[in-house]
Amino acid sequence: MAARDYGQYCGITRALELVGERWALLIVRDLLVGPRRYGELAAGLPRIPTNILASRLKELQEAGIIRRAPRSRVIVYELTPYGRELEPVVVALGAWGAKALGDPRDDQVITPDSMTMALRTAFRPEVAATLPATAYAAHLGAAGLLIRVDGPALDVTRGEGPADLAFSAGPGIHRLISGALEPDRAVTTGVVEVLHGRATLLDRFARTFRLAA
Repeated sequence: MAARDYGQYCGITRALELVGERWALLIVRDLLVGPRRYGELAAGLPRIPTNILASRLKELQEAGIIRRAPRSRVIVYELTPYGRELEPVVVALGAWGAKALGDPRDDQVITPDSMTMALRTAFRPEVAATLPATAYAAHLGAAGLLIRVDGPALDVTRGEGPADLAFSAGPGIHRLISGALEPDRAVTTGVVEVLHGRATLLDRFARTFRLAA
């Protein structure tokens, strides 16, 4: 397990000893989206050194948070039931941290997995339940997400598919989700580019995905 030891008998300190090392919770974040091969984890965390990724995976396995599993003749990493208990913690941290994001720097990116968790965090099922079922295709750099909202149900997957609204965006999309930027302003400033579909559906997207102030 992680070498960090705070010398205190406390649940919070124990949690930090298990997942408080740098990159650990980001690995958990990506595995909350789904099982990943080693190379997929590395690609989703482009700045992590390979030796650190290997160390964190070993530590998280020893802690019983993740496990290696065979899938279609390859080995993937997945969360254990104990590890999945971290989901509300990760979602709450994401909502809390989003309040201090500010504007993205030029060297900052969003990844499909980080965006998936951001959408889960911002999803408002009580609002979505009052709106027609809608599918959105979000193009984030070279990757794409298909976001399906049907009443209070949310499904986010990688790839292409039929969509009522397709748009491309970079890290600035967090300004739309946070409510700092209105949908029409997001389009006119180039933060979001509508690729096809009615641009007015971006307003529905912003109502469906909105972080609490």
